[in-house]
Amino acid sequence: MEQKNAMNKPAARPAAAAAPQGEAKGGGSSLFAVLAIILAFVVSVVVFIFVLGDGSHFQGGNHDNNPLPGDYFGVVYKGGPVVPVLITMFLCVIIFSIERALTLGRAKGSKSIEAFVRTIRQKLNVNDITGAIAACDQQKGSVANVVKAGLVKYQEMARERHMEKDQKVLAIQKEIEESTALELPMLEKNLVIISTLASIATLVGLIGTVLGMIKAFSALAQGGAPDAVGLANGISEALINTALGISTSALAIVAYNFFTSKIDELTYSIDEAGFSIIQTFSAQHGATEHNTTV
Repeated sequence: MEQKNAMNKPAARPAAAAAPQGEAKGGGSSLFAVLAIILAFVVSVVVFIFVLGDGSHFQGGNHDNNPLPGDYFGVVYKGGPVVPVLITMFLCVIIFSIERALTLGRAKGSKSIEAFVRTIRQKLNVNDITGAIAACDQQKGSVANVVKAGLVKYQEMARERHMEKDQKVLAIQKEIEESTALELPMLEKNLVIISTLASIATLVGLIGTVLGMIKAFSALAQGGAPDAVGLANGISEALINTALGISTSALAIVAYNFFTSKIDELTYSIDEAGFSIIQTFSAQHGATEHNTTV
């Protein structure tokens, strides 16, 4: 009965203690995302109306007229009401890319991940668990948090006398997996927004282009005589939406792939350190457990 209680106790404790913290992080990040999107939209509307739509960019000082030759601000303004939406998407990609860069920078810790993992493995090779925990405290960040959780469980299992070696190894492995599961959502937060923008920005730009083309050819049909200059201006204004959409989508794809690769590096470092912890425990405590059993 004592052995059964000892097996159940370690598994239940970490998840219960860490769940409120994860919920708090998730709520704060969701609020940030909503506020960032709203702020980006407001800024985009202000830029569209007061900067791009300023009369100095148009003939006769009126934004209802054609833009001045070579004035791209006026040309972008003529792209229509889809332009502020595209500008919002572009600003969101910039905002969330900066936010992800800062978050992953904190998750990495104070020095390079490679040096930190190398330090942990060196400490484990000489069975200096206390020194390894101190290295985690110095490193900080998500990787160090997961490794520290595994090392603390390592010490706990090393003192445990009522469990088999395989059960202890499983408990350490489960602790590392649970800690990783709590840290990963923070690393991947808001990446879904960047991936969504990468998918829909081009489509929104095409919608603006189609609407602009419809407007241009409709004006041409009502005018009667063909106006090559007017038609060319209308087409160029419509294609502005496509250019903005493709640019936003390309930037979002690059950002998403970059941050995904960085997260993969962090998770690989966690797996490497976790494997070292488990292997060291098995090597250091295998003979002891065998002798105790005999």
